[in-house]
Amino acid sequence: MLTDTHCHLYFNNYDKDRDAVLARAWQAGVERILVPGIDLPSSRAAIELAEAYSQVYAAVGVHPNSATTWDAGSLAALTELAAHPKVVAIGEIGLDYYRDRAPRSLQKRVFREQIELAGQADLSIIIHTRNTSPNDRSCFTDIVEIIEEMRDELSDDYPGVFHSFLESEPEAHQALELGFFIGITGPVTFKNATELRNVVASTALEKLLIETDGPFLTPHPHRGKRNEPAHVYYVSEKIAQLRGESPRSIAKITSDNAANLFRWRNSD
Repeated sequence: MLTDTHCHLYFNNYDKDRDAVLARAWQAGVERILVPGIDLPSSRAAIELAEAYSQVYAAVGVHPNSATTWDAGSLAALTELAAHPKVVAIGEIGLDYYRDRAPRSLQKRVFREQIELAGQADLSIIIHTRNTSPNDRSCFTDIVEIIEEMRDELSDDYPGVFHSFLESEPEAHQALELGFFIGITGPVTFKNATELRNVVASTALEKLLIETDGPFLTPHPHRGKRNEPAHVYYVSEKIAQLRGESPRSIAKITSDNAANLFRWRNSD
């Protein structure tokens, strides 16, 4: 009953064996995969994959590192894509002060406009946040400030998820206070992931999602290789160890969480 709530299956890393990647996912027990866009072309590609595979769903959005692609027609185009029946979220959106590929003022404007779109489309949001360094919290702080300012635009019960959460416990508490889920990726399996493991151990299971962020953040024991949806099992396994639960239980709980957040349409 595994669910990979974040995988960029349209990346060319998968072009040579995408069908085999998906076959391995189904064999490993993955029942649904959410593919988020990072700009308009990739959002369209995510929808094409969702149309081709019944167990794949799409999110559409413009990533902060793609914010310079935002123009006068972007919002209308994204609004049209968001109406597709297999689009279940707006994302991946947010702020990125590490790459800093777009002015921060532009990143914030694009983030706000997409939050407004999520509210109008009645969809949750998938948030990307990356600080300049491990000791810096400015990016996360700015995201929280914007969400607090625009909280009425989002669903009261299921506003969204902080994807690939790599912050510490105080930040996790802030995210949870805002009603958001926390997405856990491969780094939870790394030996030096003390803060992230503390977050997993202290967060209610009903607020956790698991994801690969493929092709990135490959978990141990495959670290250093391309990530893929079947590897989401290792994330659930580590969470199970940290929480004294079975991997099967973690898989079911996190899959139920994903179903609540994304309200899977056209499901079996």
